[in-house]
This record gives sequence, structure tokens and C-alpha cells, in this order.
Amino acid sequence: MRTLGILSLCLMAAFAASGESFKVYFGTYTGPKSQGIYVADFDSTTGRLSEPILAAETRNPSFLAVNPDERFLYAVGEVNDTQGKRAGAVNAYAIEAKTGKLTLLNQQTSGGTGPCHVSVDATGKCALVANYGSGSIAALPIRADGNLGEATSVIQHTGSSVNPRRQAGPHAHFLTPSPDNRFALACDLGLDQVLCYQLDAANAKLATNSPASATVAPGSGPRHFAFSPDGRFVYVINEMKLTITVFAYDSKTGGMTELQTLSTLPAHYTATDKDSCAEITAHPNGKFIYSSNRGHDSIAVFAVDAKSGKLTLLQHESTRGKTPRHFAIDPTGRWLLAENQNSDSVVVFAIDTTTGRLKPTSQKVTVGSPVCAVFVKVK
Repeated sequence: MRTLGILSLCLMAAFAASGESFKVYFGTYTGPKSQGIYVADFDSTTGRLSEPILAAETRNPSFLAVNPDERFLYAVGEVNDTQGKRAGAVNAYAIEAKTGKLTLLNQQTSGGTGPCHVSVDATGKCALVANYGSGSIAALPIRADGNLGEATSVIQHTGSSVNPRRQAGPHAHFLTPSPDNRFALACDLGLDQVLCYQLDAANAKLATNSPASATVAPGSGPRHFAFSPDGRFVYVINEMKLTITVFAYDSKTGGMTELQTLSTLPAHYTATDKDSCAEITAHPNGKFIYSSNRGHDSIAVFAVDAKSGKLTLLQHESTRGKTPRHFAIDPTGRWLLAENQNSDSVVVFAIDTTTGRLKPTSQKVTVGSPVCAVFVKVK
């Protein structure tokens, strides 16, 4: 009887762990079908996603980030005019745990124009912003009450690369802390570089690092990257060349050494100027990398060699919509949500955690121009 009791308790614990519920927040480009940030309920047992509702009205909240204790959400406003200045916006929100509604705490300018990415450091004291339009990055302090302070570091990138239409100047596209929170790494599409900065999160300060950057092939256009869960590798998705570049990462120096570059597209597919890459994410188990192709409208799935970090293509899965600008894997690692910007849809896929392969489900909801998704656990 005692054995059966212990077994029952174990089964109950396993069921509870597998049955976590989440709020999912969707950033959008606002227009006729969207007024701001939307929220939906997500059941990690079934993959069920409820119809999203408006959580906060705001202009072009194209990227979102949640602080470590999940009490506050931060959103860029991808605009060029804020508070009477030629600048984008960063908005701070308090999360209402039961309803998922967002309450605006305050707004700061982003330190440049056209901000397209925001992240929060591991201590929750610093927000990091990439300004695509001006090609600059910024660090903003986060107060104990969740409010943002004015930017304490703004760094303007300089230079160009080989594509005169897309790379005549810098275009910072992504900025996020390293796993140990000592560095902040930035993708600059216009420079074909991944730049490394020293991060003082307590004071929201960025400083030049040595080595200062790693380069990708000319004309690649690095957009986003993902660290491997163990922090040994960096996977950079190159928007313009539709490739992934794998780097070995030195956590002591912030240095990166290129290991591999491979296509995100099927071998038989001929890309056009309408094709580009968008998002890249590592599976929580570290065995797989996922990336999105716009134009081809697919998620590419890759197996990771545990020793070398190199990738092998496993699958291309249609996103059942147009222009998957972003996708997100839920915290349990069992589901992938693909946001199809140009078909106003979010589609849920099941992940086989043994093989990494994706399988479509019947779950699909409508969101106007969805371009980002983040999860918050329901407590």
C-alpha cells in the first residue's frame, strides 16, 4: 500500500508539472486589426491556446520582454516619434496575474529610432534595447517598482557593409545578455557583425569589450541569435543570406569563433528577394535549433551535435500562414507557437522532444500582425 501511495504521489507530481498554465503575450504592428499587446491563455498539457484579448493599447509593440519574477513586461514602441523627440519608445507595464491585463507604469525614449528588440538582464535591473532605424543600442535602469529610468548608456554603431540598399549604415537588430550576465551581445544587420559589450547591470551601463565583435560573411545581415542552454555556442540567424552561423563562445572573454555556416532553406528551393530569415531559438533540452523562413514560410529544425555544437538539418515545416516573423517555444519544451505576421494568425505545433520534429495541431487563433510572443507562468 505504501508503494502504491508513493507511486500515486509521483504520478500526481508529474501530472502537475506537465499541466502548467501560462499567459502568452503577443506583440504586434498596430493597424486596422491590432491595437497593441494581446494576451491569451495557454495550456501546456493540451497545447490549447485561447482567443487573444487586448491587454494594453499602444503603438507598434513589436518586441516584448518579461522580467525574471514575471511581475513586469517591457515593450518597445517601434516608432520614430516619442515625447516630442525623434526617438522610439520603451514602455513598462505591471502584469495583473489573474486577468493578464497590463497597466502602464511609465514610458522612456529608446535612445534611437525604430527600436525592434528589448531584453531584460538576469537580475531584472536593466532593460537592453536595439534601435534598428538609428543603428544604436541602449541600456535603461529598471527600478524596484518596475518603472524604467532614462537610458544611462546609448552607443551609436558606425560603418556599413556590402549591400548598398540594406547595409549603407548600421542597423542594430538584437541585444541580449550573456548567460552569466557579464556581457551583452548585439546583432547589427547593417555591419555584418555581432558586437560584444561589457554589461554592468546594476548601473545599466554598457562598455566596449575586447574582443569587440565577431563577423559573418559579407551581405549576410545578422538579425537574432540564440545561446545554447549550456552557454558554449551562439547560433546567429542571418536575415539576408538565409543562413545560420554557429560560433563557439568563450564565456571568459565574450569572444566568438566561427564553426559552421549553413542554409536555412531546402536544397531544391530557389530564394528570391522576398525571402528572408527572422527568428532563431534553442530547445530547452539543448538538442535542437529552430529558425523561421519568411517567403518560404516555414520553420527549419536542426539537430545539435552535443560535442561540436554544429547543426544538421532535420525538417522544414510549413507555418500554415504567411511571414513567420517570430515564433516561441513554451517553457515545457512541448509546443511551438508560430506567429504569421501577414496572415494575422498564431499556429500551435507539437514538438517531439526526442526527435525535435514538429507536428501541426488544430490550434490556431487570430491576432492582427503578430510579431512576438512571450510566456508568463500562471501562479
